Amino acid sequence: MRVAAVQISPAFLDRSASIGLVVDRIAEAGAGNADLVAFPEVFVPGYPVWVDRTNASAWEDPDQQEAYARYVDQAVEVNSPEFATVVEAVREADAFAYVGIVERSMSGGSIYCSLVAIDPVEGVVGVHRKLKPTYGERLVWADGDGAGLVAHRHRGATITGLNCWENWMPLARTAMYGAGSEVHVAAWPGSVGLTRDITRFIAREGRLFVVSVGAPYCSEDLPDDFPLKDQLPDGERYHNGGTCIAGPDGEWIVEPVHDEQGIVWADLDLADVRRHRQNFDPVGHYGRPDVLRLEVNRNRLAP
Repeated sequence: MRVAAVQISPAFLDRSASIGLVVDRIAEAGAGNADLVAFPEVFVPGYPVWVDRTNASAWEDPDQQEAYARYVDQAVEVNSPEFATVVEAVREADAFAYVGIVERSMSGGSIYCSLVAIDPVEGVVGVHRKLKPTYGERLVWADGDGAGLVAHRHRGATITGLNCWENWMPLARTAMYGAGSEVHVAAWPGSVGLTRDITRFIAREGRLFVVSVGAPYCSEDLPDDFPLKDQLPDGERYHNGGTCIAGPDGEWIVEPVHDEQGIVWADLDLADVRRHRQNFDPVGHYGRPDVLRLEVNRNRLAP
């Protein structure tokens, strides 16, 4: 399986321009014969970098309200004609894709950190909403559910995906292992500090390939008219990428890449998964379902 992990900066708070970047990079990945294309967490329209650097929890602060309103306005409706251009790009590239988006809820006032799974033939086959936004993210994203805790098949491989720190959730990982995952996509906002340890850990624990993908962010990415720009210093780098790929032995295939823009490529031998599960399969011959069991609610809890 040929993997293309896209480490580029989004057009921050610009849904249409960020979708354009996704379409272009999917085409580039397709031209490079990629089987799987992965994008960072909430690439469209970007990660809310301001929540941990400003007074984001201030009650009815007009600038915070305006920043949130703009974020909601630029969020994605998965079934929209605009996002359909991404689905068409996946079809033309003949590759499976995971695309991180800020997903607008049916209420119009809430948003989710979502990872959209797109099959080149079937189109959108899954939308995983992050189970628990991390720390300051809870000021902008609603809690997700288990509807997206599923695996997908593409060209003989079983593929799964999770967002950022839910990769640290033992039961969420176990749900992915139990779904038969062989290639796991971990989508991050983008930092070597976030990806370096957990990528190898998941790979070794699950005896699978892990593709961690993140984006570089800096203060220059903020639009000039962003409501909180005067509270965010110039010349600051928020995230440095950190895209990396580990094999089922827990060793690096691609060490974390930082401060670079572009596609990180890797060719994976899926037979390595079976080789390394000879001595350990956490939900197979090394499991004890008579003693330990995981129950997953895969219902969509909100529209």
